[in-house]
Amino acid sequence: MPASTIGSSPSRLSEEELAAWAGLLRAHARLVGRLDAELRAEHGFGISSYEVLVRLAQAPNGMRLLDLSKSALITQSGMSRLVDRLETEGLVRRASSPDDGRGCLAVITEAGRRRLREANRSHLAGVRRLFLDRLDPQELLALGQLWERLEAASEHDLPAEG
Repeated sequence: MPASTIGSSPSRLSEEELAAWAGLLRAHARLVGRLDAELRAEHGFGISSYEVLVRLAQAPNGMRLLDLSKSALITQSGMSRLVDRLETEGLVRRASSPDDGRGCLAVITEAGRRRLREANRSHLAGVRRLFLDRLDPQELLALGQLWERLEAASEHDLPAEG
């Protein structure tokens, strides 16, 4: 068996490194693509809308669009357009921020909560079918620990927000 070349060059990825990185990207793209398609077919909105509704359901007083865009990893302009669509569908409403009259909050509506409950059942079934059921309990534990370690390490590498 050949010796590992992991970490061998700062300007190139070894075969093992490339397989790990490319595998992560491919798996993420396929899983998110399938989950998005299922949500669209069954509930009429995609995974970004679903994620925004989940975050707003967890924030009883709503969220500032800036905070919502950061937490959902969507640009501010993209979030504004997404909230516009969700507002048109009656799933979200905009409200003035009590802390800053110029600020705008997105708040989930009762219709949004209903649609989220409906979508949640099928989305979680898809997550289970396409991802969780394919791993044994030890793999799930190890994967969860790896994601935590990578997230903690990346937090140290980010510049402070100001």
